[in-house]
Amino acid sequence: MKHRTLLRAVLAVGTLGLLAFGGWIASLPAPPAPAAAPPVPSAQTQATLAALAPPKRPRPLVAIVGLNDATETTDYLMPYGILRRSGVADVVALATEAGPVRLSPALTVEADATLAQFDARHADGADYVIVPAMSRDDDPRVLAWIRAQAAKGAIVIGVCAGAKVVGAAGLLDGKRATTHWYYLDQLRERTPSIRYVADQRFVVDQGVATTTGISASMPMSLTLIEAIAGRDKAEATARDLGLAQWDARHRSAAFRFTRPFALTVMGNTLAFWKREALGIELVPGVDEVSLALVADAWSRTYRSRAVAFAPAPGPIESRHGLRIRPDRLSADWPAQRLLPAITAAPPAQALNDALARIEGRYGAKTAEVVAMQLELLPSR
Repeated sequence: MKHRTLLRAVLAVGTLGLLAFGGWIASLPAPPAPAAAPPVPSAQTQATLAALAPPKRPRPLVAIVGLNDATETTDYLMPYGILRRSGVADVVALATEAGPVRLSPALTVEADATLAQFDARHADGADYVIVPAMSRDDDPRVLAWIRAQAAKGAIVIGVCAGAKVVGAAGLLDGKRATTHWYYLDQLRERTPSIRYVADQRFVVDQGVATTTGISASMPMSLTLIEAIAGRDKAEATARDLGLAQWDARHRSAAFRFTRPFALTVMGNTLAFWKREALGIELVPGVDEVSLALVADAWSRTYRSRAVAFAPAPGPIESRHGLRIRPDRLSADWPAQRLLPAITAAPPAQALNDALARIEGRYGAKTAEVVAMQLELLPSR
């Protein structure tokens, strides 16, 4: 009797929970109607370039800071690969401590140096500090280091939810800023004095830049290249990446928590028995930008995760010298769960191909969920 009573109580609570959850789903908005992103005035573009001009050295030093425990994959690797590809700056990937840097949602790398080692080698600090999204916004080592770099004259760039880290360091107080759509409320709550700027992929104010979602690190990096070395160099790098155009234009209203997004994520998450580990082979000289975009996209489906594999232990050196550790040792991977090899195709094409394959494997709604997380406009 007691067991039957308990079961009835559990079922009653479960039913109420489902009703409440259904009400919450129904309260979410439908996707907004398609519309073009508003153009960015030329004067604003020129002001942005002037604000990003190298503050110290003719050949700038760029430091990308990472937390060893879960730093966002594309935020960390894309600026590294794009800036190294352009050749306009010295770029170093840093970590809070020795050992591997576990990226999220995929890949593990070895940093070029720790924060302490960087400080010992460059007492005058970096010209630019790039701050990716991290698993925590309040790591005291990261916050103290960012503040110290800013005090030495570095321009600090918070990529995606890295804006929350920059805000926690006290560098966004009273400034114009943006961030990934999903984390905007958190940024406003924790740094209430910011002046949020909509419809711009990146914002620069008084030595601090912030960007919208994950994919924004590509136009941000190209704009930084233009500020350092001019339009021709930026355009050449953009062509190499497979981009016909880039700027700060954005349509913020296109990115929000909607009913289709919530239902797709819920459905994919509940179908846990269908979750797949998809192999992506690490080969020497792999392009770190393409690798990051592909691994990141496939690991955001709520149906799959990308697993980097190699036939032998030890890190694999990427196109620009970053050491990437395999997740598993294997000479091959089952064909039905093997992702296409990272080729010499431009990174923008690699991402488009990945989204098309995700749609083919899991459906258009899942591909849209991935694009929404990357904050990538379908038309771009």
